[in-house]
Amino acid sequence: MNSLPVAIRTVRWMVRDTFRQSLASKLFWVMLGMSAFCTVFCLGMRVDTPGERERHPFEIPDFVPKGEDPRAPAEGVPEAGGRMSLGFGLFELDVPRFKSDAVKFFQLRLAGIVADTAGVLLALLWTGGFLPTFLEPNAVTVLLAKPAARWTLVIGKYLGVVLFVALHAVLFVGGTWAGIGVATGVWDATYWYAVPLLVINFAVFYAFSAFLAVWTRSTVVAVFGTLLFWVMCWAMNFAHHHAVGLEVPGVTPSSSVLIEAGYWALPKPLDMSGIFFDAMNAGTHTEPIRELEAVKKKGKFFPELSVLSSLAFAAVILGIAVYEFRKTDY
Repeated sequence: MNSLPVAIRTVRWMVRDTFRQSLASKLFWVMLGMSAFCTVFCLGMRVDTPGERERHPFEIPDFVPKGEDPRAPAEGVPEAGGRMSLGFGLFELDVPRFKSDAVKFFQLRLAGIVADTAGVLLALLWTGGFLPTFLEPNAVTVLLAKPAARWTLVIGKYLGVVLFVALHAVLFVGGTWAGIGVATGVWDATYWYAVPLLVINFAVFYAFSAFLAVWTRSTVVAVFGTLLFWVMCWAMNFAHHHAVGLEVPGVTPSSSVLIEAGYWALPKPLDMSGIFFDAMNAGTHTEPIRELEAVKKKGKFFPELSVLSSLAFAAVILGIAVYEFRKTDY
């Protein structure tokens, strides 16, 4: 039986080997280059809010594009009071009259769309081959000959990939936050909430990718199986909130039980986005998801339990992957 120090050394070595693999495959530099590109893009951000003043505590923060609705001023809804240019003038759009609102409006889309959705899916796509490559017989048999428990190899590789993505999440969020701050003078620290939520979201789905990798040893299955699983989880998450929040007619007690069971058993990517938007106080800066808002109003949205149940799924599926690897013959 292996001692704890040997297990710790093995996990640490596997983490280091993952970073070495990312450098050898040039993936490290690709992801770093994308973060650098987004940072430079943010440095080219300009926000012009003429006549900006102190915000009234009861002022309506929402806005409509200038001239779009002639009834807006009479009804108390302010028109856009500024212009934002992005990428050194490549794009321009109407923004609220307060610079801090304009910056948050952009950060929400940068973190919620570019990082939380596209970023997580790209990370799953690009890192999907790490474990299948490692599990090829000509590679793993060398390690299996050493006095290290098999579970430490899988857990070490999993942690290595998660830490690798966590590093790049910090670089992306930190770089774009600094770029926006330098360009506009607005330093909104709530944007940093994106880092832990992105890492948790990735870690949960990468556990499923690790299971597929151990089970099939196929990069194609690990990558596309995980992407399809993400779509399925998002659909289940959405269907649950639609059924519970909007009380859809025709839903039988049996289907309600199945929807509820599926919701709590599977990861919840839609909930993770909602938690991030709540952390950034995004309610007045972006169009809320109707189903998620309906569940919140009914008091049936439990963010802490949502995160914990997603992490529990990751722990269970990773445990199955370890068991599968332990009984596999090489």
